[in-house]
Amino acid sequence: MTEMTVVEMIGLALIAIGILFDVSGCIGLVRMPDVYNRIQAASKCVTIGTSMIVLGSVIMMESVPVMLKGLLCVGFVLVTASTAAHALARAAHRAGVAACGETVVDRYKEDQEAAL
Repeated sequence: MTEMTVVEMIGLALIAIGILFDVSGCIGLVRMPDVYNRIQAASKCVTIGTSMIVLGSVIMMESVPVMLKGLLCVGFVLVTASTAAHALARAAHRAGVAACGETVVDRYKEDQEAAL
């Protein structure tokens, strides 16, 4: 049996952190009260969890081209996940999907009222 190197331990730690974020995001999808909170939970899950898992994998790779592709994937996930979450929340708001009763601030509604 071979001993783990420091690089492998860091990679596995990042993967474990990513898995924890993904699990917490899945729990958030079930437990959150409305679509806006669920979108937030899902976007954090994808952005942080998936990025950490890919970064952990990239650190453990020995091939430079594979590492570069992994880093490119992380950048792509960071840009697209947050953009998609914003677009979904805005579309839900424009479609009239109500927020839960405990919602305190509605910036979209404030912006629409200020534009009138």
